[in-house]
Amino acid sequence: MSDQALGGYPLGTRLRHLLELLDGDVAAVYDDLGLPGFRPRYVPVVRALVADGPSSIRDLGRAIGVTHSAASQTVASMVKDDLVVLAPGADARQRIVRLSPRGEELLPVMNAEWDATVAAAAAFEAELPYPLSRLIEEAVEALGRRSMRQRIADAAPGLTSGRAGEPEG
Repeated sequence: MSDQALGGYPLGTRLRHLLELLDGDVAAVYDDLGLPGFRPRYVPVVRALVADGPSSIRDLGRAIGVTHSAASQTVASMVKDDLVVLAPGADARQRIVRLSPRGEELLPVMNAEWDATVAAAAAFEAELPYPLSRLIEEAVEALGRRSMRQRIADAAPGLTSGRAGEPEG
């Protein structure tokens, strides 16, 4: 699919394409740095563990803004890649995540990459007529006020089951 052909696709498709372009290039940088298999979705977990220390999966999910399920899946992949280790928590159901020795060893490379990515993102946003990060924040806030499900229901009454409600406040 050419970039110009995307204009006719729904917003979600265009956003996924943008994310694929961004994440694909960042993943290629990880390969260049000798971190094959390291994924962009690992970075928030690593940064949260460095900032907050060992954490439960639930707390990690909250810290990085994803569901418990998404955090659990990311942590499971990171365990397989020997970046984090799990230990039992105070509650038998709770697992505590901490960086593995390999994860700690890679921190200088990951921090250098993070700094370079932040600088590259700032330069990228400077080329745009409107900062993408600000637009994303505003879009998330707008969906918090009125969900996309509600917007679709309003645009086509009868199309949905009618259970689309406003967010709880």
